[in-house]
Amino acid sequence: MSGVHDDAHEDPHERTHQDAHEDAHAPGSPGSPGTQPVSRARRWLVLAAVSAGLLLISVDMTVLYTALPTLSSELQATASERLWIINAYPLVMAGLLLGAGTLGDRVGHKRMYLVGLVLFGAASLVAAYAVNPAMLIAGRAFLAVGAAAMMPATLSLIRITFVDERERGIAIGVWGTMAMVGAAVGPIVGGALLEFFWWGSVFLVNVPIVLVALVLAAVVAPGGSGSSERPWDLLASVQVMVGLVGTVYAIKELTSPDPSVLAVAVAVVAAALGFWSFVRRQRGQTYPLIDFSLFRDPRILVGVLAAGMAMFALAGVQLVLTQRLQLVLGFTPLQAGTTVAAMALGALPVGVAVGALLYRVGTRPMIVAGLLTSAVGTVVVVLAASAPLAWTVAGLLVIGAGTGAAMTAASAAIVGNAPAHRAGMAASVEEVSYELGSLTGVAVLGSLMAAVFTRTVSLPDQVPPAAAEGMDEALAVARDLDPAGSAELLAAAARAFDNGFLVTLVIAAGVLFAAAAFAFLHKRGWNAEEARATSTQEARATSAQEARATPG
Repeated sequence: MSGVHDDAHEDPHERTHQDAHEDAHAPGSPGSPGTQPVSRARRWLVLAAVSAGLLLISVDMTVLYTALPTLSSELQATASERLWIINAYPLVMAGLLLGAGTLGDRVGHKRMYLVGLVLFGAASLVAAYAVNPAMLIAGRAFLAVGAAAMMPATLSLIRITFVDERERGIAIGVWGTMAMVGAAVGPIVGGALLEFFWWGSVFLVNVPIVLVALVLAAVVAPGGSGSSERPWDLLASVQVMVGLVGTVYAIKELTSPDPSVLAVAVAVVAAALGFWSFVRRQRGQTYPLIDFSLFRDPRILVGVLAAGMAMFALAGVQLVLTQRLQLVLGFTPLQAGTTVAAMALGALPVGVAVGALLYRVGTRPMIVAGLLTSAVGTVVVVLAASAPLAWTVAGLLVIGAGTGAAMTAASAAIVGNAPAHRAGMAASVEEVSYELGSLTGVAVLGSLMAAVFTRTVSLPDQVPPAAAEGMDEALAVARDLDPAGSAELLAAAARAFDNGFLVTLVIAAGVLFAAAAFAFLHKRGWNAEEARATSTQEARATSAQEARATPG
């Protein structure tokens, strides 16, 4: 297996002759037909091509945080329509990712990436020129189809292209950091474009980047036809999509201020039936959509959980902080987005540096250190709530640095320890953990903040009850009051909002600390990797001593 870590220590009882044969003929593996070595310059061009696609996908996850009020006003979207405008993209993508990764194993990851780029560019045009909310929701769902095709292919192409262990670590570091940077700069992109253009520009800006990435990937990315022996199970893709969408919808509905019991019940039943039928079908398939034996490897299991929990906390912190900066402190969308982008500044250099160090220190220490660092940064943001803004920015830099390290190490643990013929499948599992972490973070932490606001706000006399529904509603009511009444209402609303803000961040920090503890205590299966990292350090030290001892 060509991975970030040597497979020589892999449990021999988990390998079969069929696995060995499939590894040798997996797309991009050393024995794969039609796969040629890639030159150094071309390898880094491939990384640039896939990073551009991943950046687009990540930006579109958060770009509407600042654009939603404007487009909602112009399209006259209702509250329900606004919900689906935001959620259609991550929901559809999370449901399709597993099937897209396995389909890439069958048809070839380069082909999947190019098709995904074309779909993403076309969907961007549909969304940019939407004339009503329904058309925009459809455009967002169409964007998710293209994104789901691209995301597993980006990581799989890195694995195919970078054979050298150290180079692959650096490439995965860049890849993991791009995902976080894209999510962090999304609000900045939205705010900056709205300063000069109409709301559709937040989608139209995707098109020229798609064209550049499409040409570059077509020219430099390694080909490979995949394995025609592996059938793509469309029914299983539908089953897992029903399960994932039902689960996310149930979480969002349960954590809303006024949940519908019927909607929650229907979503839970749909999710249970979808997952049950999916698992039952997979166990009887020769070529399953997901091989559950992957999770028997503790390195993959810890990597998946670390990625999901890191994104849960990161997405929640970004959402609630962006709202606080705008609604309580009076920042413009662009100012709020620029402040939150401090996380990206912390993530980029650390993620790349960690990628270069993984082969020396191993993935588990980096996962633990990254999660702990992010937790400490979250605590700093909590303590800095009433301090000068510089302290909040410092906390965000620390959160970004920790998340960049944890995400890079988690990606390497998942993809680097999966068999070569499961490369696309492993990449999809990693992406699903990323998307579900972000979705649940926004749903749970965002809704929790709103619930705390509603329960702790103390409205002045004669103020309409609608002001207790949220900070936006309180601001709207305050505009119709006299100056003294407006100031009193806004002060009460700000205190309640800060209550929710602090509770949310404390929970996010707790999740990060718990994830770090799990990774630290879950040592089984990591001994071989950490012993190898120690051997690498000892060998480098010995070489350095010999060099110093050599005359001249």
